[in-house]
Amino acid sequence: MDWGMSNRISRMIKPSTGHSVMLACDHGYFMGPTRKLENPRKTIEPLLPFADTLAVTRGVLRTSVDPKWETPILLRVSGGASILKEDLSDEEITTSMKDAVRLNVTSVALSIFVGSNHEKQSLVNLSRLVDEGEEYGMPVMAITAVGKELEKRDAKYLALACRLAAEIGVQIVKTYYCENFSRVVDGTPVPLVVAGGPKLNTEMDVFNLVHNALEDGAVGVDMGRNIWQSEHPVAMIRAIRAIVHERASVKDALQFFEDEKKGKGVESHAHV
Repeated sequence: MDWGMSNRISRMIKPSTGHSVMLACDHGYFMGPTRKLENPRKTIEPLLPFADTLAVTRGVLRTSVDPKWETPILLRVSGGASILKEDLSDEEITTSMKDAVRLNVTSVALSIFVGSNHEKQSLVNLSRLVDEGEEYGMPVMAITAVGKELEKRDAKYLALACRLAAEIGVQIVKTYYCENFSRVVDGTPVPLVVAGGPKLNTEMDVFNLVHNALEDGAVGVDMGRNIWQSEHPVAMIRAIRAIVHERASVKDALQFFEDEKKGKGVESHAHV
């Protein structure tokens, strides 16, 4: 692996733990001003010190992220469909690799829609992006999007989608957690991070998801709504960091969350 590629990956996935907490704030590219992300800067700014990587579009990066901040950027480069369309899979590459390099991002991300009407289109998009990424030393993340067809989130489907992305040559895959997730991990020869998906009902649900994903072989999470739609988003991301980087138990993470939201921060977690 080229030095530049390796260096960028090590910025996203902390070498000290081999894990990563990524903050997904790119929802606006198809959802518009979704709840609690209406003002991106207001949402992102207090969370950024606790994110290993920030996922955004180039528009939000330029308008809402201070260039003095040091957090690595994962740039969403696919789009073309909105929530007004029945089929969300009709995407193309919407940001050039040259612009990604110009923005000095750490990685680029694109959704693939395996099994959809636009499967071939999304996989060819990914292949083109990987080619360009190799030319510039830019890691590519494939996101195994399933749109509105939530029933596809099973191990058989996700193992197929993740493996296809790895075969095309990506450096990392973002996917969903599912029953028998270790089967997905075993069949994917690149690191996997787990999406949070729609907002879960309780903090315990989130912490269980994160803990189980790490136990089954994920290198981290790339979460959005389950962090910034929380009533206590900073406490939430810090508790997730405790699980990911300190291997805290679900019980300990919940206690840490309760302490943080009451302003009783635990000293040992001050720099987690």
